[in-house]
Amino acid sequence: MSRPTHRLPHLRRLTVLALGVTTAVTLTACGGGSGADTDDAPARSTDAEPKGLLTEQAAEKVVDTYERVNNRANAERDQKLLSTVEAGQVHEQSKADYKQWEVWSKEDQKEYASSFTYEDRDYLIPAADSGVTWFAVKTRSSASTEDEAALMVFDKVGGTYKLTMAVYADESSIPEFAVDRHGHVTPADPSKKVGAHAPDELGALYEDFFETGGKAKAGKTFTPTETSKDSIEVHEEGPDDDMEAYATEKYFAKDPAHPKVYALKLADGGTLALFPTAHTSELMLKPRYMSGFDINPNEKEALYNPSERDIVTDEFQGQALAVLDPRAKPRVTAIEYRMVDSR
Repeated sequence: MSRPTHRLPHLRRLTVLALGVTTAVTLTACGGGSGADTDDAPARSTDAEPKGLLTEQAAEKVVDTYERVNNRANAERDQKLLSTVEAGQVHEQSKADYKQWEVWSKEDQKEYASSFTYEDRDYLIPAADSGVTWFAVKTRSSASTEDEAALMVFDKVGGTYKLTMAVYADESSIPEFAVDRHGHVTPADPSKKVGAHAPDELGALYEDFFETGGKAKAGKTFTPTETSKDSIEVHEEGPDDDMEAYATEKYFAKDPAHPKVYALKLADGGTLALFPTAHTSELMLKPRYMSGFDINPNEKEALYNPSERDIVTDEFQGQALAVLDPRAKPRVTAIEYRMVDSR
């Protein structure tokens, strides 16, 4: 997972696309996990008090390991090392960062490879009998702005806690979580509706903002946010100026590489969801130009396929944060995409 940066411009098609409560691109930083059986075992207690999925000390060790390994992997672009502490949707984005590293500016390369720490951590640990295999952490990267927080999920993958999802957002957009008298958070069933929709329905519904500008279903489904407005702008932008007369651009929803959704109940009765989402963009020559012209892929696209072609299809894998209210429409407060393939 790449570290956040605010030096990149607002990204458009064919580059890393980050849409959220800010207009800057977010590169996320990945790493961390602990496989020691003694560390991730549920907390021991001498009385009948319910145990947590793991102790806060064990969770701290997981995040510390993640932080250390991620910093090293980012500096060396060591994908094999990174995979020891990271999986899921966030890992799809990290692999794309490593792949595209060579075409970044020297400044962005230096910032990405610089070490950072996770500060002001709030460990969100479910009870051992909650039925889930994951815990979350609300934290802040030392490379972030003061008002930006990260919500990170560590899930058991092959017996080891690995980072599987992480979204950076304005701290004010992350509500207060429901906590029981023992200090445990309460996971929510991703397939259970909160109001009109369930957390695991949001990814496919959200992609309509890219496909139609929200006119088919997303505009009626979600409460407007800066995030959704940015997504509509991407749909409306169309091809870059030098291609506008020759080509059309369309977006198509795609199944996420890793479909698992994570959800936690909120203190106000709502639910917060971290969900994966994905789409492809298709830049295609208009029929009258196909016989005599080809599209030359840009430098990032050329890393995957340097061939000139009539149609350039780019794949984007994303992660998003949403609040579901039983009395209102869901609102998506942060979303991040990476281009992970071009063909």
